[in-house]
Amino acid sequence: MATASVLSLETNHEDMVHDVQWDYYAKRIASCSSDRSIKIIEMNSADTNQPYRLQADLRGHEGPVWEVAWAHPRFGSLLASCSYDRKVQVWKESTPGAWSVIFQYAGHELSVNSVAWAPHEAGLILAAASSDGFVSIHTFDEAKGSWDSKKFHAHQVGASSVSWAPSVVAGSLVQAPGQAQPVALRFVSGGCDNLVKVWRYNEGTKTWDTEHVLDQHQDWVRDVAWAPNVGLPSSTIASCSQDQTVVIWTSDDSSGAWVPKALPKFGEVVWTVSWSVTGHLLLVSGGDDKVTVWKEGLDGTWSLVENVEQGAPQTH
Repeated sequence: MATASVLSLETNHEDMVHDVQWDYYAKRIASCSSDRSIKIIEMNSADTNQPYRLQADLRGHEGPVWEVAWAHPRFGSLLASCSYDRKVQVWKESTPGAWSVIFQYAGHELSVNSVAWAPHEAGLILAAASSDGFVSIHTFDEAKGSWDSKKFHAHQVGASSVSWAPSVVAGSLVQAPGQAQPVALRFVSGGCDNLVKVWRYNEGTKTWDTEHVLDQHQDWVRDVAWAPNVGLPSSTIASCSQDQTVVIWTSDDSSGAWVPKALPKFGEVVWTVSWSVTGHLLLVSGGDDKVTVWKEGLDGTWSLVENVEQGAPQTH
């Protein structure tokens, strides 16, 4: 098992940091904190004396900011954020370092815990999950120049996380030209009802329908992550929970069923799961102050390949 090196960054936050996200080109980092702020940090690996610098300090939320998410660069420099203040905000950079809120949604009744952008091929679409049990979908209408927001009840007690399915059709790599079907908009959500749910957009009714309910966890689902797909004939979702487990869900498109496979139980609550760009590595972080990296072998067994020590766990 390898041990990875760690680069520590001074974010200048004044309280707990809850989320850190790279932009598309891995040139900048966005971080958010209980101090109600978002920091934009610009990386410069060529300068060994100053490998990074604080580019912007964004303040618009009235409570702890839980998550941030960069939009695809085809839409410009856009960043989504969500907060305990029950709001979703979309920030735009007009000139380098100059950010402003261009969209705000205040339709949730409790904390908004997670935000995620849909694949850019679908357009500018943002999903948000809230402790009120609802998921909201925000779509930018280019023709009107405005946002359309809809929400629907997704989980009892509360919704904690959301992640979109990739735009690549599972199995397209092995299909003959012309056989690939149009990609349906889908995402996965996790909730305080211990459930993981897969949702599909119904073009006929213009509604989001429950496609699958995945019941394996024994406590709150803290995070979900749909793995990128390079065209292989299967889809994969990771979920983690307060019950100290991580479950890898795999679906063969020929059957449609999701088959669970649990990693060895962790000794503490597991807060987040995240996939590598190609979807072959899974990163897990939890209450044991560690980030672990897992990889699936040819026999279908998941093995621990790296163990990264980190600071004190940050929770919400």
